[in-house]
Amino acid sequence: MLKCYSYDIVCQEIPDEISLAVNISGCPNRCPGCHSPWLWEDEGKGMSIELLSSLISRYSAAITCFCFMGGDADPGEIQRLAFWLKSEYPHLKTAWYSGREVIPEGFDIRCLDYIKLGPYIETLGGLKSPTTNQALYRVLPDGKLEKCTII
Repeated sequence: MLKCYSYDIVCQEIPDEISLAVNISGCPNRCPGCHSPWLWEDEGKGMSIELLSSLISRYSAAITCFCFMGGDADPGEIQRLAFWLKSEYPHLKTAWYSGREVIPEGFDIRCLDYIKLGPYIETLGGLKSPTTNQALYRVLPDGKLEKCTII
């Protein structure tokens, strides 16, 4: 089961969106130089529909996007929760920050409006670095990806 370690309202992860970013623990990637190594452990509250409902009820007036920060240990659960979010809160965008290099096989990308792909490689830097291997994409209605510019 995915677990929510922490969350915050952020303005930098998704362009032109105010996101409720939920940090998911149990990261299997363990990237050297990771800025959040505490998320490697399996700690926190279970990522349930009840938890998501509670968070959205609490912050709905302040956010335009729900962003899963991690969750690579169970992409199927990210997909299930993202589709639920889209059905229950159609006004909210959905996003997933994944450390994977490619979209997992069988993952229906249409559950998301944005996806960040790529593991963190310290020598290449994060999304704002000109040498990064990571990329943020907008998911188009047909399921194709459009690369986003990060400022």
